[in-house]
Amino acid sequence: MIKKALWIGIALTVFGLVSPPRSAGADEWNRETKITFSHPVDVAGHVLVAGTYLFKIADVNDRHIVQISSADGKTIIATVMTIPDYRLTPTNDTVIKFREVPAGSPEAVRAWFYPGRTLGEEFVYPKQRAIELAKASKVPVPALAVDAVDVAGLKTAQIVAVTPDEKEVPVTAVFQTTPAAVATVARNEAPIARDEPAQLPKTASTLPLFMALGIAAVGLAFGLAAFVKRAATVPVK
Repeated sequence: MIKKALWIGIALTVFGLVSPPRSAGADEWNRETKITFSHPVDVAGHVLVAGTYLFKIADVNDRHIVQISSADGKTIIATVMTIPDYRLTPTNDTVIKFREVPAGSPEAVRAWFYPGRTLGEEFVYPKQRAIELAKASKVPVPALAVDAVDVAGLKTAQIVAVTPDEKEVPVTAVFQTTPAAVATVARNEAPIARDEPAQLPKTASTLPLFMALGIAAVGLAFGLAAFVKRAATVPVK
C-alpha cells in the first residue's frame, strides 16, 4: 500500500511537470460570440433578419475588422469595419448598443462589447447610410469615405465622421478612440441574450494543482514508510 501511494505521488508530480499549461480559448482572441436578434437589424449597412449570428474579429492589425457569419460559422454574411469604442465598466454579458434611426428603418447597431472588456467595436457605416443615421440621431456617425466590401479594401479605406448637417470631418475629431477620453463619453448600454454562459473563458493552468497533489502524495508515502519502520523496530514488552 505504501509503495502504491509512493508511485501515485511520483506519477502525479511528473504529470504536473510535463503537462502543458491551458491556453486562452480562441474566443478570447477573436471574441467569437453568438448573438441572437429578435427583429431585423442593420449592422454597418447590412440588414440581418431575426435570428442567431456569429460575430468575431477577423483581422486585428492597424484596424479592427468584424466578420459576421451564420450561427454555425459556415457562411460568411458580411465583413465590416469598426473603430475602437470604450466604456468605463465591463460586464459579464455581451452588450449591443443601438443608434436612433429614421422612421420605418431597421434598428442600427452602433457598437458591440465582448464580456469582461472595456474596449468595444463601433461599426462604420457606408456614407449614405451614415448620413441618414446622423440626421436621425443628431450625432456624428463613422463612415467609409468610399464603400469597400472585402478585407483588402477595408484595410485601406478612409474612415471619416459624417455630421448631422452632412459634413465630413476627421473621425478622431469627434470620436473618442483612446481609453483616456472615455470619461467624457456617456452612452446607454443594454445587454442582450447570448447562447453561451456569461462568464470569461478560463485561462488558469492546472500545473500548480497537479504538482501540489504529487508532492502531498509523496510526502504521505514517506511518512507512512517511516511510521511502519519505526513500529517494526520497537521491542515488545
